[in-house]
Amino acid sequence: MTARLLEGKVFAAKIKEEAKREAEEFAEAYGRMPGLAVIIVGEDPASQVYVRNKEKACEELGFISKQIQLPETATKEELLARIDALNRDEEISGILCQLPLPEAIAPYESEILERIDPLKDVDGFHPVNVGLLVMGKKALSPCTPAGCMKMLELSGIPVDGKRVAVIGRSNIVGKPMFHLLLAGHATVTLCHSHTENLKEICREADILVAAVGKPHFVTADMVKPGATVIDVGINRIAPKKLVGDVDFESVKEVAGAITPVPGGVGLLTIATLMMNTVEAARLQQEKQGETRI
Repeated sequence: MTARLLEGKVFAAKIKEEAKREAEEFAEAYGRMPGLAVIIVGEDPASQVYVRNKEKACEELGFISKQIQLPETATKEELLARIDALNRDEEISGILCQLPLPEAIAPYESEILERIDPLKDVDGFHPVNVGLLVMGKKALSPCTPAGCMKMLELSGIPVDGKRVAVIGRSNIVGKPMFHLLLAGHATVTLCHSHTENLKEICREADILVAAVGKPHFVTADMVKPGATVIDVGINRIAPKKLVGDVDFESVKEVAGAITPVPGGVGLLTIATLMMNTVEAARLQQEKQGETRI
């Protein structure tokens, strides 16, 4: 039996519809749409594409959108000054600094990302938001794992009480995915390069999340029959060929549901960024209310 295909475009459209509806409700209450500012330093071609896609999503949903383009030669101080200005800008609900940064300022990446107001940190990378996530409190969560959680919800695949294996412990996907699943009352095992008996752990999982960055790493013999397989990996193995961390052709014959690559999880990230921007706008209004009191 071939697995149910979890197509990213279907869920991304639903997430965007929800974000648009909630943004319009916010605008009705506060007189303005949420706003997203994206800072890009240099001329990295992939980054330019990502930024254009974010601008397109903002336009589609009616969000306020700002793009700040800085030259490759921009200093850390110049970039921090731009972030400070956006932190003060009441029109802007979310701030995103596009990575990777140019070589000259890349060593200061942590300092730069931590300069963003945690309430405007729509990437969910600020230590304050990471700490809130770990504590199980309301926080802006990294877009890709948050998108995966929303996809599971929309597809009717339960998390509560299920056994889940996450392969990969990155700060961007693996670790936040672990904590989001834990908050959903799953029993989660976070696997990595030092994990023993990896195949056996994966075969016990009702949901398997692959975020390891290795082409076709997950094979059919690692998957429990009927399990849901979420492939977060995007690996370029030829100039025009992308594959995931999962050996899709073999695993789809074992799994109950599976995401493709391309056309899967990657499409959820920008849609979830829009949701995070709305949530950031709400959190800032709540904070302003507390301040007035």
